[in-house]
Amino acid sequence: MTEKLYGGAYLSPLVDAVLDNTTSILEEDDSFLERNNLLQRLQTCLYDVGPVLDDAELKQFTDKRVKKWLVDLQDALYFADDLLDELSTQAAIAATQRDPGNSSSWSRLVDSYIEDNGDMEKIVGKLESVVRRKHYLGLEKSAKVDMSWRIPSTSLLEPSEICGRKEDKEAILKLLLDDDDAADVDLSVIPIVGMGGIGKTTLAQLVYHDDKVGKNFNFQAWVCVSEEFDIVKVTKTIIEAITSSSCNLTDLNLLQLDLKEKLSRQKFFVVFDDVWNENYDDWNRLLKPFQKGVKGSKILITTRSKKVASVVQTVSPLELSSLSDEDCWLVFSKHACLSTISMENPTLENVSKEIVKKCGGLPLAAQALGGLLRGNSDVKYWNHILKSEIWEHSDSKINVVPALKISYYFLPSYLKECFVYCSLYPKDYEFSKDELILLWMAENFLQPVGKKTMEEVGGEYFDELIARSFFQPHHTRQKTIFVPPHKTFVMHDLVHDLAMIFAGEFYFRAEEFQNASEVDIKTRRLSHIANGNYPMSKLLGVCDRVNHTRTFLEINLNAWIPFNMENAPCILLSKLQYLRALSFKCFPLESLPDSIGGLIHLRYLDLSQTCIVTLPESLCNLYNLQTLKLVECRELHILPVGMKDLMNLRHLDTRGTHLYEMPKGLSKLKNLQFLSDYVVGKHEENKIKELGALADLQESICIGKLENVVSSSEALEARMFDKDGIESLTLGWQPDEDENIVDSQIGYNIFRLVRKFFLPQHHQGSSVSLQELLYASFTWTVALFKAP
Repeated sequence: MTEKLYGGAYLSPLVDAVLDNTTSILEEDDSFLERNNLLQRLQTCLYDVGPVLDDAELKQFTDKRVKKWLVDLQDALYFADDLLDELSTQAAIAATQRDPGNSSSWSRLVDSYIEDNGDMEKIVGKLESVVRRKHYLGLEKSAKVDMSWRIPSTSLLEPSEICGRKEDKEAILKLLLDDDDAADVDLSVIPIVGMGGIGKTTLAQLVYHDDKVGKNFNFQAWVCVSEEFDIVKVTKTIIEAITSSSCNLTDLNLLQLDLKEKLSRQKFFVVFDDVWNENYDDWNRLLKPFQKGVKGSKILITTRSKKVASVVQTVSPLELSSLSDEDCWLVFSKHACLSTISMENPTLENVSKEIVKKCGGLPLAAQALGGLLRGNSDVKYWNHILKSEIWEHSDSKINVVPALKISYYFLPSYLKECFVYCSLYPKDYEFSKDELILLWMAENFLQPVGKKTMEEVGGEYFDELIARSFFQPHHTRQKTIFVPPHKTFVMHDLVHDLAMIFAGEFYFRAEEFQNASEVDIKTRRLSHIANGNYPMSKLLGVCDRVNHTRTFLEINLNAWIPFNMENAPCILLSKLQYLRALSFKCFPLESLPDSIGGLIHLRYLDLSQTCIVTLPESLCNLYNLQTLKLVECRELHILPVGMKDLMNLRHLDTRGTHLYEMPKGLSKLKNLQFLSDYVVGKHEENKIKELGALADLQESICIGKLENVVSSSEALEARMFDKDGIESLTLGWQPDEDENIVDSQIGYNIFRLVRKFFLPQHHQGSSVSLQELLYASFTWTVALFKAP
């Protein structure tokens, strides 16, 4: 049998996860395998199907029966995984309550669960029926591929390194910098036109960041318009770019008056990226405030439509053509590091030029294929990609460049599901690296490697997808306090289309009600776009059909938007009992129902920027919860008493939330990797010493109310100097309002904590006196950073 040279089947990680869970249950008690035939049948079934998945992955492109078989298999595997997750969770909870070494109570619990759960026979039988069909489809066992050559963790290329666009760049710069072209008009609108993936946005970014452009204009702004032409949204974005603060206006008239006033004294340069709207009246309304800017102000738009360009242009558009094969090869070779590896095997250069001819002159396709082959010098592998059948087959209604399909197909299996998950985001959505990794973790996509944490593995996965050009850094995003610009990313439209193709019926994005297809009963992951026109009431109405959904994300593209759906959380939580990830971010939410405690599968909960006032104690029943995000919940002042019972909690993010104190016993949360804030209390179990046991904390932490530290020995019990993963520390305290003098004991403790951990490194040995620290900084927060 010829070895198949590709990254592995999409379903392989899911099969492995279900198999690992089954095996761990059976291995808990040696006699359990003999006593329970259902789990044994499930294990046999999984061993049987794994070896043919790679063959099915390829044949699905040419055989619709195989494609349907993979869909049915995925559906059956999800049911099995849900059942095993519930069983292992119940067993783990029971294990914390039994005597060490005594497995009898655990075995009785498992036996009882299986006997009482009539669905298990049905689930195992369904999976067996699907697996048996593989024989009729002629599926064969395939050898696994050695992926040890995996690409480096990052290969980011700056826009300045783009190839074949020097003349185009100079032409745009001339139009931007030459005010003579604006003799007859106060405002010039310059369109860049070209097909998807040809490099319009990259070229626009290149000129946007050019030093000469920065010196020529008083103000620059970047707006991604996309398919939704929202005048209010665009206007607010420009205002926020000018003021570097959020704009709360919602009335278009007030917004335009405000923008007109702000632009009237400035020479500005604004980019409208990815424009689709062809309506002249819409554009005329949008541009009204821009007409009174300083002479020489410019607007640059990128669009695929010549009609859009004709509607808005004041100068002839720049039409981007496809790159020549030579320039396209230069793009490919940079991403593939061909100059390095071709020294070992010159034949690769010839093969690469044949591959590049299939890219159609699109730099995006060349980048993706270059990223795919980066770090690999196997001629056999390269030839296999060149001759792949996938180049010739396209049965999707979505027009995706074949080179991108090839890039997806040859991804390692562990990256495929991570990438497809991003189909839940709308086009042009700016997503956070850290947030996406935590969602992947909740869905059990991250495969542990040695002693690396799941977060480290997720970071490597993310960097691989960047290197393969599936994700792009969002270079023009404004920095915010909680999301630095270098950690914000987007997907190209064509790459987003690619994710949608392979998401199939298991993903549904509720965005446009009129154009949406019916939610499939197999749906496992849902997102609702709050700013779209898909009513929440309609989505709630179909939740009964998709009650095995694993992810629900509320995605808000603008500011908080109120709507009359106060009962939505109750309905969702009552119907979606198998959720792994739940986000109500920016939802008009004041409380959670007690039923939240029944979501035993839940790993990720995001309530950030809601109006929530209290959290129910039942939240502390969520044994599997890994991430709890409460960013900017300004009405929330206290956490549930039982937080110490969340034994698997890894991330607790309360930035911008004004907590009075921490709940008692957080030292028991040994798995915590990120704790944004710790508010020192006065009680024995919420003093600063609770931090001492949290040895694995990473990134940053803010320690507040240090005035509650009453002795120097107590301050040292926090053991901050042992936490090597902490990169930055913020300390905060307040003076005693009843005292007119500084408490020297408190001051000494704070001083010792600061100086012991940070000052020697940060100030490189310079001395800071206690007196300086106390009187200069006593009433405000001190932020200190470790030296690199």
